[in-house]
Amino acid sequence: MTPVLATAEIPGYLAGTWKADPVHSEVTFTVRHLMISKTRGRFTTYDVTLVTSEDLLSSSVNATIDLASIDTGSEIRDNHLRTADYLEVEKYPTMSYRSTGIRRASDGWVIDGELTLHGVTRQVPLAVEVNGFGSDQWGAQRAGFSATAEINRRDFGIDISTPMEAGGVVVGDKVSISLEIQAVLQK
Repeated sequence: MTPVLATAEIPGYLAGTWKADPVHSEVTFTVRHLMISKTRGRFTTYDVTLVTSEDLLSSSVNATIDLASIDTGSEIRDNHLRTADYLEVEKYPTMSYRSTGIRRASDGWVIDGELTLHGVTRQVPLAVEVNGFGSDQWGAQRAGFSATAEINRRDFGIDISTPMEAGGVVVGDKVSISLEIQAVLQK
């Protein structure tokens, strides 16, 4: 396979190790609720490391998310999501992602990787947009990435199903995941 020289494809591209800046990054999710609306939430504690290589296809991503840091704007709901009904954070305190490859897509890039959640590991591709590379006002190098994925919670053993009287279930199976990452080049 011919190396993809990122400098030709992505303006300002720099090879190196990058860490997500938690002040300027977010890890969010959306799930259908009562079959009529969507509930959104985020995780406030996570560690995301990206290694960009001269050959873009040799780059990698590793992420660990503290599931106890879930925040949906409702303390009662958050506490329920931490229980064995859903995330079971006492037994499975983190969710992790490890890339296994990168490939070009028609509208950006796809990072193939393994998501481990609730003690189950599955292949989950992330659709990625490279937002850019540049320096901040203090001279640090920064890079921005947007990524999305969709998972089925049942594939990870989270199979609570509360039926509704009119049909459907209280919480949908599909969970949309979105990451907005601003990363800082490590020295």
